[in-house]
Amino acid sequence: MKSLLGQIIGGIAGIALASYLVQGVYYDGNFITLCLVGLILGILNFFIKPALEIITFPLRLLTLNLFSLVIMMGLVWVADIIFAPSYFEITGISALFWTSLTVWFLGVVFDTALTSVNTSKS
Repeated sequence: MKSLLGQIIGGIAGIALASYLVQGVYYDGNFITLCLVGLILGILNFFIKPALEIITFPLRLLTLNLFSLVIMMGLVWVADIIFAPSYFEITGISALFWTSLTVWFLGVVFDTALTSVNTSKS
């Protein structure tokens, strides 16, 4: 459960940071939109990404796990399709790349932080 929460918080923080830093990432300025996009990204990362990683294991093995970035870009693109064009939009492949890296990095950070808090209390 903490992993899902870490992915959702990472998605919200990643989209917020990407909309601030990456040119080509826009949302309507509403905090609710930011939370909904982060929620969708967190759910996609928690439920869909492990299945995609199992299916694409041989390809990830051949590319030394770089194909995981393509999977992440696809998941961010799905969130973009769900909320586009009025609430959230990513224009261009480079903006999608940097947004995916940001969401992935912050998801790992928050997931690790929540997991370490859980193990230190045990």
